Amino acid sequence: MTGGHGHGHPVAGHGHAVAGYAPVTGDPVAPGVGPVLGWLDGIPLPRAELDRRLGALRAGPRSSALPAPGTAEDRQLTRWVAQVVLTEELCAAEAATRGLDPGAAPPVRLDQRAAVELGSIAAAAYEGSAAVRAVYQAVTADVTVAPAQAAAYRRSTARPPAGPVWRLRTPDGEFDAEPESLPADLAQALRSAVAGQTVTAGPWTATLVARHEPEPDPQPDPLRPSAGLLESARRLAFVRWLDHARAHRLRLVPGLEHPGDPAQPDNHHRH
Repeated sequence: MTGGHGHGHPVAGHGHAVAGYAPVTGDPVAPGVGPVLGWLDGIPLPRAELDRRLGALRAGPRSSALPAPGTAEDRQLTRWVAQVVLTEELCAAEAATRGLDPGAAPPVRLDQRAAVELGSIAAAAYEGSAAVRAVYQAVTADVTVAPAQAAAYRRSTARPPAGPVWRLRTPDGEFDAEPESLPADLAQALRSAVAGQTVTAGPWTATLVARHEPEPDPQPDPLRPSAGLLESARRLAFVRWLDHARAHRLRLVPGLEHPGDPAQPDNHHRH
């Protein structure tokens, strides 16, 4: 690698490589570039975009919630933003290689489950970068869920069928209730009541306004994956692809390691 170490094993006195993370073996400064964000496919990426984003955060409406400059938490924030930018740059290069045209689509918003499954860095890059979303679509286009997995998922997430709901009127007002949530004596009396009938059971008096029977759930094909299960499988496939691409195509620089890298000095979650 021009200007940086292309190998992934530890380099004495300069950097390190930890399984699961891109190696920290890149030179922090490159001729004609200056300070380096990281190395992608042997090419140094200028740090300017990282500094621009950090400046925007410091000048933004949530600046008071950011860690104090110079603290370990501030350095971790810098590392996190750096990894988001590197992920975007990696996917922009991949999109170009694949001949994809991401266009200039506006940012999107992931739901909580999708963001958790992708991880905070990939999720932020996905939300903000059309190139990341285009590569996601390309990388996961052929992902499927095996019928056995779909069947196991449905068994594990099956819910008992919903029961009836009664609309009741009491001196305190009208409300909906499931029979099982009522005092047993009152529920027993209401079971034989007709709409508009008032019943009394012990200290309880209620008028049955209406009964609502649940609509039967359509029976899905037990071997066909739900949309949610398929999307989860696609996110898992993308994260695996991204981890592999980062490990083989990126070289990080000291101070801009992955925030979760146990070898960097500000990671306090050591095991």
